[in-house]
Amino acid sequence: MGEIRIGIVGVGNCASSLIQGISYYSKKKDEVIGLMHYEICGYTPKNIKVVAAFDVDRRKVGRPVEEAIFANPNCTKTIEKDVPASDVLVSMGHVLDGISPHMKNYPENRTFVLSDKEPEDVISVLKEKNVEILVNYLPVGSEEASRFYANCCLESGVSLINCIPVFIASDKEWIKRFEEKNIPIVGDDVKSQIGATIIHRSLVKLFDDRGVKIDRTYQLNTGGNTDFLNMLNRDRLVSKKISKTEAVQSSLNMPMLSEDIHIGPSDYVPWQNDNKVCFIRIEGRIFGDVPINLELRLSVEDSPNSAGCMIDAIRCCKVARDREIGGVLESISAYTMKHPFNQFPDNEAREMVEAFIRGERER
Repeated sequence: MGEIRIGIVGVGNCASSLIQGISYYSKKKDEVIGLMHYEICGYTPKNIKVVAAFDVDRRKVGRPVEEAIFANPNCTKTIEKDVPASDVLVSMGHVLDGISPHMKNYPENRTFVLSDKEPEDVISVLKEKNVEILVNYLPVGSEEASRFYANCCLESGVSLINCIPVFIASDKEWIKRFEEKNIPIVGDDVKSQIGATIIHRSLVKLFDDRGVKIDRTYQLNTGGNTDFLNMLNRDRLVSKKISKTEAVQSSLNMPMLSEDIHIGPSDYVPWQNDNKVCFIRIEGRIFGDVPINLELRLSVEDSPNSAGCMIDAIRCCKVARDREIGGVLESISAYTMKHPFNQFPDNEAREMVEAFIRGERER
């Protein structure tokens, strides 16, 4: 099969895990651990090629992408030291609302250091590099910047995979614009392979299916990466809270009252680095109105946890381009994203993806 030419906006921890993972799995031939699909319609991880990247940090802009993914403030675990050398230099992106003002109050090794270079013409770069799919890894709360890059995709014929909670692939007007140009789009807000959202969804559905009345539930998360530091500005979390809360509520036959469900980031703990710790509590009542309480603690490296979902999303998006399918890709969005246009139970979403891969379901 041919290359899947991708561009990345935001060369942070998630981009680092994805690029390292592409190299790591390209060398694997026999037992493959950690991927939901090794091969999709002939495409393996080896077919994915990063041909463009955008960032605004002076430690990354102008550097080869295989070096930039290890530059501060990135702090995710190294799973592949020998990422092949490339001729892809990180282009200066457009800042817009991509950096929260409070970030300047923290040490350089923890936060962004803004480059003084002029932003490049994104549309020209996408066309020059023949980018097929643009992956949006901007910080949470980058509403204006995400829409800017989405417009660049529309102008250049490039597909968008929106990994952050800015509602584009779940917004009717944006979907219509991508449909009119017959460009596939996937989103919004990537799920982890085994993360807080997927576990919380599974647990509340289990309670619901087993006749338990759920009275209250919360999900609290702590981490030490730049994403958690960025989210200390609570004004940037409106869409994030909606995305995570709706993902859990959608697993219930009857949604809970807003005052009885709390889901969202809790705090920034620097020494956790890219390790995310999640606390989930569910309070309910079983037979005879007898109380039941469940508490769970999850500890997982945050960025690698979503990279496998992204490798599937990228390949399904490429398959859609091969089949000349435009608009939102419902199946892979429901399976790999917290806030798709239509929510489906996770087992049903997986079956939808399998049907899409077989060519039995167009979206």
